[in-house]
Amino acid sequence: MATSTPSRAHNRWQVSRLVERRVETRTAQTLVLEVPDWPGHLPGQHVDLRLTAPDGYQAARSYSIAGPAVDGPGGPRIEVTVQRVPDGEVSPYLIDVFGEGDPLEVRGPLGGWFIWRTEETAPVQLVAGGSGIVPLMAMIRARRAAGSKAPFRLIYSVRTPADVIYADELRRRVRDDFGLDIAYVYTREAPEGWRGEPHRIGLADVNTHGWPPDLEPLTYICGPTAFVETVADLMVGLGHPSRRVKTERFGPTG
Repeated sequence: MATSTPSRAHNRWQVSRLVERRVETRTAQTLVLEVPDWPGHLPGQHVDLRLTAPDGYQAARSYSIAGPAVDGPGGPRIEVTVQRVPDGEVSPYLIDVFGEGDPLEVRGPLGGWFIWRTEETAPVQLVAGGSGIVPLMAMIRARRAAGSKAPFRLIYSVRTPADVIYADELRRRVRDDFGLDIAYVYTREAPEGWRGEPHRIGLADVNTHGWPPDLEPLTYICGPTAFVETVADLMVGLGHPSRRVKTERFGPTG
């Protein structure tokens, strides 16, 4: 499968500051960072965030950018959504300790393959597992901001309804964003009234809620490695050309 390879065109570290945070789920929060010299980015790209301890020890992690940059009084602002990783070095600090106004080193944007360009007109199918929704949400938000008419279909696999990141916004968007359809797959616990039993994503989900290959859609799959490999194999098995199936894998480090 085609897998994103980070572009290192923007290798310079610069200092950002936290200006806002939003709680998304019990384990995930969105951080709004003000980055004065932000060069702009494309939906699907990511950044490196770096922490430095008083003794000089440094830890850096990559996080997808969750939407288009917006202008703020101190410069451009970008959003990243952080999910807590048990025993992680960076994510617990960003969620529990990092405070408004605190500095944080940022490098990016990075990644030149797992991107969607707003001038594209082909149908788009997005398949997310857990926090893999983040770069796909950036594409959904960019579509609306650009007034794109490209039809989008999102299949979002989560453990339970409480694990849906951006839940309220997704409900609004499926109502208000013409041409956006969303289907959910629940692996452990489904909401009351949901048809079917909790299950891992399979052929029926992809076949029912995705685009048929004869429409030549662009496919973006993001989530844990096993999830991504399973869905990518299903897509190719259904007849989607591998060159139009782009994948991004989320590792376990935090």
